[in-house]
Amino acid sequence: MWCIAGLGNPGAAYARHRHTIGFIAVDALAERYGAAPFISKFHGLCSRATIAGEDCLLLKPQTFMNLSGKSVQAACSFFKIPPEKLIVLHDELDLPLGKLRIKQGGGSGGHNGIKDIDRALGAEYWRVRLGIGHPGDKARVHDYVLSNFPAEEQRLVDDWLRALAEHFGLFFSHSPAALMSKLSPSN
Repeated sequence: MWCIAGLGNPGAAYARHRHTIGFIAVDALAERYGAAPFISKFHGLCSRATIAGEDCLLLKPQTFMNLSGKSVQAACSFFKIPPEKLIVLHDELDLPLGKLRIKQGGGSGGHNGIKDIDRALGAEYWRVRLGIGHPGDKARVHDYVLSNFPAEEQRLVDDWLRALAEHFGLFFSHSPAALMSKLSPSN
C-alpha cells in the first residue's frame, strides 16, 4: 500500500488557497479513481483508491499545515507504510504555476508542512512539488500563499490537476520521471 498525502489547511475558508493545492490534487485523484467518500481518521480525512493496480490511501491532514506530520505519521504507522511508499503533494513557490517536480528525499525548502513530516518520518519519502508561482517579494509570500487563485488561474489549476490525476498511474507503472515529463515536458 502507498499513502498519497496532499498538504493544505482545513476548513472552507482555506479551500481554494494556493497553500492548499495539495488537498485539491488529492481531491482530483479521488474523483478520477472513484475513491470512497473521505472519512475522518488519523487526524485527517482519508479514503482509498486503486491507481495503476496499486492500493493507495488518500490523505488530507486536518492538523493545519505546520503539523502535517502528526496525521501522516499516524496513517503510515497504522498501515505500516514505509517512507519510500509515501508521496506528499504540496505547494511550491519556486516553480511557476502549472509546473511540477518529483523527487525522493531532500530538504524542506522552508516549507513548514514538509519540515513537520521530516521530523515525524525522516526525509526519504516522495515529494510532488506543485508550482504556485512566487509573488516576487519575500515580504508578500505569507499573504500570497494564503490567498485564492484568481479565476483565470483557477481554471488552469483545475485542468492541470485533472491531468495530474489522469496520468498519475505513470508514477507506478513507469516511473516518477515519466509522470513529471508528461505534466511538465519542458522541465
